[in-house]
Amino acid sequence: MVLRELRQKIDALDDRLIALLNERADLVHAVGELKRTQGLEIYAPEREEALLGALTAKNAAHGGRLPAAGLRAIYREIMSASLALEKDLAIAYLGPPATWTHQAARAKFGASVRYAPQPGIADVFDAVARGRADYGVVPIENSTEGAVNHTLDVFIESDLRICAQILLKIENHLLARVRREAIHRLYSHPQVFGQCRNWLRANFPTAELIEVSSTSRAGELAAQAADAAALGGQMVAELHGLFVLEHSVQDQPNNATRFLVIGPSDCPPTGKDKTSLLFGVSDEAGALLSALEPFRQAGISLSKIESRPSKRKPWEYVFFVDAQCHAQDAPMVAALGGLRQRCSFLKILGSYPNVTG
Repeated sequence: MVLRELRQKIDALDDRLIALLNERADLVHAVGELKRTQGLEIYAPEREEALLGALTAKNAAHGGRLPAAGLRAIYREIMSASLALEKDLAIAYLGPPATWTHQAARAKFGASVRYAPQPGIADVFDAVARGRADYGVVPIENSTEGAVNHTLDVFIESDLRICAQILLKIENHLLARVRREAIHRLYSHPQVFGQCRNWLRANFPTAELIEVSSTSRAGELAAQAADAAALGGQMVAELHGLFVLEHSVQDQPNNATRFLVIGPSDCPPTGKDKTSLLFGVSDEAGALLSALEPFRQAGISLSKIESRPSKRKPWEYVFFVDAQCHAQDAPMVAALGGLRQRCSFLKILGSYPNVTG
């Protein structure tokens, strides 16, 4: 078959795809109208994950040539356009543009919704709480540097719920407009410097490391300097016109950050869920061990536990816990009942699909 004939077949398939996508868009619009009349949330993370999982399974069963990641990316944008059809959805995130939180939000919601960068984590919560944004995206922990304590602290006072999580592989690059030998200063966020500590020691042992509020700000400053570079992602390079002098300079090849999507409500059970909660215990020996005992009795695995000052009384702490179960599942109902009897304070932050990629 000659090249012209192959291209004609592709053109014919594209015509069919456009017709089918518009037919799908009509159905999505009808779904949006029904949700509005019934007072339902437009965004449904549980439906999203179920659809993506089913599509990748069908693709594998039919021996599809498209890799699973490629198929998910295509449908991510289809679903993003669908969300925009249902509502002018606004997503608040820890800005400025091109931060890792921005990239995580784009990975979750696609390019078709409206994004609202915020100057701080508390501002993301505030934008959603006041209705200026429908959902927010905030970082919660990095696989190398650990918990993002500011996010944990804001949860103590916020009434918002966690409705989804995003796991994003973090690849920090050496970005500059100058040659490598001209670099004497490096800009980046403190967490990024921590993630690249060994690489920096080996490659720029005498360079001045300047901490800034975000990798995007680092890129902006590096773009204006004749002797500086930034550590950040590909989005930063594209936004500020920087060259990638070296790829993936983080010390751990599997470096990843977990982000949370916050909104007015959490999700119904999917069969593979996680629940995040906060609780406090009295200041006495064995209080924490006693509080955790109901989870052991219910057979529930805890994947995270962090302590933070309660900020209510000196030396009083609250504990942030991730449990591998939905709050409505029978084992968790039993565990929470036992926990309430053993703790001074309990707050369920939300149950959401336990996606791992």
